[in-house]
Amino acid sequence: MNTYNNLVEATNDLMKRGYTENLSLEGDTVDDKDKKIQMSADDFEIDEFYRFEGASNPSDMSIVYAVTSRKYNLKGILVNAFGTYANNSSSAIDAKLHHHQVSHTLKSEDRPV
Repeated sequence: MNTYNNLVEATNDLMKRGYTENLSLEGDTVDDKDKKIQMSADDFEIDEFYRFEGASNPSDMSIVYAVTSRKYNLKGILVNAFGTYANNSSSAIDAKLHHHQVSHTLKSEDRPV
């Protein structure tokens, strides 16, 4: 994975690498509003993610996800709040997004299959 200093740097590089769709988290779906696509947790994969804290307020955090959907033939960027302003729903989408963050910190024998 790459290392970025801020959210703008990460999104700009991801766009250069083909992640061009602007995605949003809408309850139980990740949406591409321009293409009118609503993806469930089974419709996409998380290729990379990067977490950033605000320069002036460490509780102002966000995560940038590089997302690929073979079903819809798209690559996009999802930016989501983390911490104080995070979406606290218990949907399958949230479980998928948070699974990748947790999995990278687990020892190989503790990772879910």
